[in-house]
Amino acid sequence: MVVTTTSLPLFVLGQGVDPHSERGVDCPGELPPASDPELVARARKAKEALGDRLFVLGHHYQRDEVIQFADVTGDSFKLAREAAARPEAEFIVFCGVHFMAESADILTSDRQKVILPDLAAGCSMADMATFDQVEEAWEVLEDAGIAGVTVPVTYMNSSADIKAFCGRHGGAVCTSSNAKRALDWAFEQGEKVLFLPDQHLGRNTAVLEMGLSLDDCVVYNPHRPNGGLTDEQLRNAKMILWRGHCSVHGRFTAENVDDVRARVPGVNVLVHPECRHEVVTKADYVGSTEYIIKQLEAAPAGSTWAVGTELNLVRRLGAMFPDKTVMFLEKTVCYCSTMNRIDLPHLVRSLESLAAGQVVNQITVDPETTHWAKVALDRMLALP
Repeated sequence: MVVTTTSLPLFVLGQGVDPHSERGVDCPGELPPASDPELVARARKAKEALGDRLFVLGHHYQRDEVIQFADVTGDSFKLAREAAARPEAEFIVFCGVHFMAESADILTSDRQKVILPDLAAGCSMADMATFDQVEEAWEVLEDAGIAGVTVPVTYMNSSADIKAFCGRHGGAVCTSSNAKRALDWAFEQGEKVLFLPDQHLGRNTAVLEMGLSLDDCVVYNPHRPNGGLTDEQLRNAKMILWRGHCSVHGRFTAENVDDVRARVPGVNVLVHPECRHEVVTKADYVGSTEYIIKQLEAAPAGSTWAVGTELNLVRRLGAMFPDKTVMFLEKTVCYCSTMNRIDLPHLVRSLESLAAGQVVNQITVDPETTHWAKVALDRMLALP
């Protein structure tokens, strides 16, 4: 079946300002509607033509116009596992960002093809740790005489190269849900942990869940000689945190928490562990994206929640739970700009191309990297 396509303008973020906006569900910077009113019908037609050959994954942070076509929604690792559980699907269209599509390619079979609708949909956090930088950091640890007692652990939000690095060096992968279990395991293997690439998740887990102190943690800056640390600092540290962060969750401040508590009596503050340490310590509840969803689902009717995570999800949760007041922790818009590159025009192009027999934007991970990345992932899956 050949489907005719047209050239479409590909919008990323909307325009507009509402200085009086308080609630996250009414934040400024609205995303624009699909640029072509026929796009929804075209997406449905192409999806129907592909049938069981297609499986569409939608990350929680995606736009509603894209999420409506997802067969499964979830966080990055859940979606990659869902793809692996659908061996009959020839095409996996991953509406997320690049490292997520890489994980899906690692976990799926060779006959399955993973497609990312826009190759520019990356992750700023994952890009903060490149393979060459991490290799150089490991040499610094070797020179300091501590590489042999250091276990690398990388957050799921990292490239396949970094996952493979951890696999080769006896380390593992973790998610925001199982970071403590992964670190407990790592400290059973060695004396120190090199935690990549999100310093905040590593620090929050080590200090708030494992009883380590802030003094046990140092931050390795890949842009400074020796990471900006002395050999003595490296030898004394238990957690060597990579200088990386999430561009969305890193925007929240302790002042945001103080402000919402002053304005909204009885508000519950619920944040993601990728937030800064001072934000997490002021919050009432801290947890992964799945935790945030479950917490709101179980919350009593009439309760009020200020949520510190990506705006598309906060808005969707406000619509899902109309019996509760769900607001954005920060007053200004906070979409994940790279995640939002996956819009309906890009999705339609991918689906129509596949229906026409053309595979576009396939994500492939080479066999060597796949092997060692899977070693690191398997170590995570073996955690109790």
